[in-house]
Amino acid sequence: MVKIAGSGRRILITGAGGFVGQALTAALDSAGRDWIAATRRASAQLGNRQIIVGDIGAHTDWSAALRGIDCVVHLAARTHVLHDDSDDPLAAYREINLHGTTVLAQQAAAAGVRRLVFLSSIKVNGEASAGHPFTEHDAPAPEDAYGITKREAEDALHAIASTTDLETVVLRPPLVYGPGVKGNFLRLLRLVERGMPLPFASIRNRRSLVYVGNLADALISCIDAPAARGKTYLVSDGEDCSTPALITGMAAAMGKPPRLWPCPALLLNLGAALIGRRAEAMRLTGSLQIDAGSLRRELGWSPRYTLDQGLSETVQWYHRRRQT
Repeated sequence: MVKIAGSGRRILITGAGGFVGQALTAALDSAGRDWIAATRRASAQLGNRQIIVGDIGAHTDWSAALRGIDCVVHLAARTHVLHDDSDDPLAAYREINLHGTTVLAQQAAAAGVRRLVFLSSIKVNGEASAGHPFTEHDAPAPEDAYGITKREAEDALHAIASTTDLETVVLRPPLVYGPGVKGNFLRLLRLVERGMPLPFASIRNRRSLVYVGNLADALISCIDAPAARGKTYLVSDGEDCSTPALITGMAAAMGKPPRLWPCPALLLNLGAALIGRRAEAMRLTGSLQIDAGSLRRELGWSPRYTLDQGLSETVQWYHRRRQT
């Protein structure tokens, strides 16, 4: 790999080819930082900036990838899916999210790596904020296999850091959106583009989001800041919005009028439960707010993109994607 001008600290990234990973590597390139990716299989996109480690789990050998590394940013994970068809979903999540993370941290500590930044999830806090925004100090209350294994991985990292010189930093984002987004956010973009009437005009929820470019910047702050050692931070754009406000923002970015009609949240949730989509409905009707004040105060971080800017970038990507 060719040395990049800038910081002498070399960064290993897992999940570099994914949604967040692509934003992070682009931000690191813009900053002139030296990084390399640990991949499960060869990626043409990453060229010679990768080391293949195979599947991530309890038996992964990270030794070659960790050679000469100062900091690891661990993004790779078995991600949350609404309809998991594994025979034992919890075991499948644990193999990658818990055991894979634990082995990586243990080998990183043995290799003399200075810091490991772990991308966790607000699901560690829970599925809905009640009465006040989530903070880092709230008791964890994960409800699904993804959230449970992210919490277990956080605990494993803290235990390893307590007995080694490895510094750990945990970052918990809410829903991440931006170019490359998938899942419910992409489906909602499609519905707005098609002008589908959506039954959310009566919803008065509040949800925190984070634009992928803002998340990449926050990850870089966690790589560098001495004050981040041993800390857990929540991160968001800082502009909580309701579902109808989000749809209105999407429509405005597309140059379309929002098409919203009123329906009580109770009725929406009941109807969704009858067809096995209660979890999806709760993400559109319930509230999940976070307080990212600690990240801002302690690391001096602030989001570079507003919600409107993030939605505009996402819609531009969406249109480019449709044209190819």
